[in-house]
Amino acid sequence: MRLLSLTTRIFNLSVKYCQGIPLADESERRPYNEPVKCLVVALAIACPATATFAADRLELTTTTRSSRPGEVVVITATTPEPVDEMRARAFGRDLATFRLDANRWQSLVGIDLDTPIGSHEVTFEGLSAGRTVTATMTIEVTPRKFATRVLTVNEAYVNPPDSEIVRIMREAAELAHLWTESEPRRLWSDGFVRPVPGRANSAFGSRSVFNGQARQPHGGADLLSPAGTPVHAPNGGRVVLARDLYFTGNTVVIDHGLGVFSLLAHLSVVDAHEGDIVVSGETIGNVGSTGRVTGPHLHWAVRMNGARVDPLSLLAVAGARTPASR
Repeated sequence: MRLLSLTTRIFNLSVKYCQGIPLADESERRPYNEPVKCLVVALAIACPATATFAADRLELTTTTRSSRPGEVVVITATTPEPVDEMRARAFGRDLATFRLDANRWQSLVGIDLDTPIGSHEVTFEGLSAGRTVTATMTIEVTPRKFATRVLTVNEAYVNPPDSEIVRIMREAAELAHLWTESEPRRLWSDGFVRPVPGRANSAFGSRSVFNGQARQPHGGADLLSPAGTPVHAPNGGRVVLARDLYFTGNTVVIDHGLGVFSLLAHLSVVDAHEGDIVVSGETIGNVGSTGRVTGPHLHWAVRMNGARVDPLSLLAVAGARTPASR
């Protein structure tokens, strides 16, 4: 009973820490922009019809900035013995996993912008030669307040002329298809880096009002940078789109593999071609003001297994400590 009480107390403290609730000493909290690590004690249950490992336990740990819509959660699964395959599922979709070493697997989980508030179950299943071990945990998605941004742009980008509607619909369908066609292996390595050094001036998820008319929430981060600033690949991957689109102007989309994509928009120059394999920090274009913009900046959007997530959250939990450049 004493051990159970201690475990419960540690778990409760770790949950409070992840949610930003002050501990006994406020000075013990990390700065806001540092990733918060919390240990989730998961109950592992082996399937009764299969053999079990010597130690019937699959441990899940998480790294996240918060559990609000638009955030990224890195989940690490540790097995008592090596497994051949690791399956995972959350938010009604299968998650991609990759091996870190003999006993550790990892998955990047995106909490989509429209994810309902409340409890969401996450399951992991390790498989090896007829043996199975599973673990279940819960992500408590908490409310998030989004600001409103009011912008004035060219009217053609608010109410496009009839002559552009077919093009707009075709490009939207193409992007929607791209998000489902990711390379089934990890193409990135190490941590993600900022594509430009400028600060973000338009927050992810902001409710957008263009010329007095409400439009879709802002699905990325706008990074302030002068026109002509080199734009670097946030990590390794394959270029799957590199051309002018109606709303985002000169655009490059990089498939990082396992369902993770970067979209870099409004470029003045595109220095990449579809099919190119790029490495972290490689120049793929220059900052510009093409498409629906109010001035030069870089729009960086990230998709993760179909979920729209904040690129700054990705940097917080899976970012490199020292940005690379080429």
